[in-house]
Amino acid sequence: MSDYGEIIEPATIRFERVLPGPIERVWEFLTDSEKRGLWLASGAMEPRVGGKLTLAYDNNDLSPDKTPPAENYKGRGRATSQHTITRFEPPRFLGMTWGDPNDPSEVNFELTPEGDRVRLVLVHRRLPRATMLNVGPGWHTHLNILGDQLGGRTPRAFWTVFGEVSEYYEKRVAAQTNPRG
Repeated sequence: MSDYGEIIEPATIRFERVLPGPIERVWEFLTDSEKRGLWLASGAMEPRVGGKLTLAYDNNDLSPDKTPPAENYKGRGRATSQHTITRFEPPRFLGMTWGDPNDPSEVNFELTPEGDRVRLVLVHRRLPRATMLNVGPGWHTHLNILGDQLGGRTPRAFWTVFGEVSEYYEKRVAAQTNPRG
């Protein structure tokens, strides 16, 4: 299984990871503000369909390695965004809106126990091409950090990993737009 996301249809990217369990622990890393803040973003969550979720990002602070972002990403490490929970089925499924509140994309996390491990499948739908160029390496990097946190490893700097995988996603998105590419 590759850590790289797969563009499974136009405007949709899918990631899959097998993580240390149990499933309840992984669920906490999706829904508990403090634990979610270790790999993605902290913020209040109303744990119900229709509930609000605030994500307060600080990508520069997800690792003790403070390697700064490349010049073209400077100033993009901190942000706050608002989302709506679209599906809430503990501890197996979490869905939410993403991005533009007037025309949001959709993010779904599905968890499946596999012995002492948990398969996480993340699917992000309705992504404009330009957004996918950031979302692909962003989810890739955040999920790597989640795996490190759950596995008791020190995560690499967010911007180091993001930079390393960006070209891969640029090529995949370009190939989607131009099948001969």
